[in-house]
Amino acid sequence: MRRTRPPRPSRGLYVVLEGIDGSGKSTLLQALGRAMRRRGCSVRLRHEPVDPTIGRLAQEVGARDPWTGAVYFTVDRQLAAPGLRADLRGFDLVLSDRSFYSTIAYQGSRLGRRERARLEELQRTATVAPDGVVLLDLPTAWIGRRLAGRRARGPLERARSLTIVAAAYRRLARRDGWAVLDARRPARELVREAVGVVERLRAARSTRGGETTLSARRGPVRPP
Repeated sequence: MRRTRPPRPSRGLYVVLEGIDGSGKSTLLQALGRAMRRRGCSVRLRHEPVDPTIGRLAQEVGARDPWTGAVYFTVDRQLAAPGLRADLRGFDLVLSDRSFYSTIAYQGSRLGRRERARLEELQRTATVAPDGVVLLDLPTAWIGRRLAGRRARGPLERARSLTIVAAAYRRLARRDGWAVLDARRPARELVREAVGVVERLRAARSTRGGETTLSARRGPVRPP
């Protein structure tokens, strides 16, 4: 009997790295991109916010008014959505430093439950939802250490605020079954684990013959 292959996915896999400032997302993004290219993937790297002017306004306004700050970030995300969709059509893998979950964690952690639900609904209408999320989790005791020597760019990037945001990220990870990596670990180990996460997502998509689903991505969340 002739073996049939599953249909090729209609677009590339979209995986995002999330975590508080200082958790090592940018470093991991570059290293993970190189590792996946060595495995034969065409890879596109992205960062949010895409427009630095909008991002700066969002931070400044968001320090006083988290809902308005979140709207600014959402506008940036919506304007960048056509480019993201084009990247997903043109590359096997799109890796991003942050996604709409960043807005839910940062600005959403300062909103009430109903406003957070409205905010998340708004994010999902503005852009493409990730196929997978990798959270770089930094324990509370380490947040101050990682920020030492870094110039704080705003109130949301101070240790006390980031502790609240880190807790919001952990709740999202438990709810949605993200892969959670201990951000204290050596870079080489983090890259190896992140490659494993991406390969499992690729395998899940291949066996299903199409888009990756949340159930295919769900797995144990490991606290540091």
